[in-house]
Amino acid sequence: MIIVQISDSHIVSNGALTYGRVPTADNLAACVADINAMDPPANIVLHTGDVSDKGTTSAAETAIAMLGQLHCPFYVVPGNHDHPSILRSVAADFQISDIEIDKRDYVIEGYPVRMIALDSTREADAGGELSVAQIIWLSGRLAEAPEKPTVIFMHHPPVKCGVLETDEDGFIGAEALGAVISRYSNVERILCGHIHLPTHTLWNGTIVSTAPSIAMRLRLDLTMQHDSAYFIDEPAYLLHHFGAENRIVTHTIRVGNDDGPHPF
Repeated sequence: MIIVQISDSHIVSNGALTYGRVPTADNLAACVADINAMDPPANIVLHTGDVSDKGTTSAAETAIAMLGQLHCPFYVVPGNHDHPSILRSVAADFQISDIEIDKRDYVIEGYPVRMIALDSTREADAGGELSVAQIIWLSGRLAEAPEKPTVIFMHHPPVKCGVLETDEDGFIGAEALGAVISRYSNVERILCGHIHLPTHTLWNGTIVSTAPSIAMRLRLDLTMQHDSAYFIDEPAYLLHHFGAENRIVTHTIRVGNDDGPHPF
């Protein structure tokens, strides 16, 4: 099974340049074309938030229309730049549960890997949050299939990753989430976005992975002393391959003008 994870597309209305300089619509279109050309083909695409940059209806419609060009099913979770209710209203494949009026989480079944979506957004704040009700809901869903390989996807990573802007945002409920995750060895990955960099770290018995942004790369600052900044980079996404050995191997796929492949 091939799970493609794209993140932080930051689309603005009518495909304009984000921040006046980043060709996010072109980047998303290039990623969609690259994913559609995969051999073997992708089974599913997960978008881990910040689908749009300002959360407007027109930007969400632009982004979802572009994602609709994918040759496989796609699912989204909101990021802090999205307006969750607007995103839900325009994303036909955005499945909704009824655990809370302001949070929408869901489960994707029917694949070798089970996928659980969590809305980690915090109202009027850039940081992440999972409520007590969400943690209880997640625990119940994990208890339904404790042996099935499972991936959880949400926007905010529950760990600090060395990016000043996002590490300062914080994550309310991370400890409670970790306590639940630690009870289930079948949780293969927690897939996140938000930091615009590919990272992987062991956390409570599973691996937390963050995807690169298809829009811009945030500055890695392990000193945590510099102002937040970004680089305009070629778009990239993660490919999570669940193979015959029943484990996930993750690859970073860059979409650009590669010179090759060349035979050895």
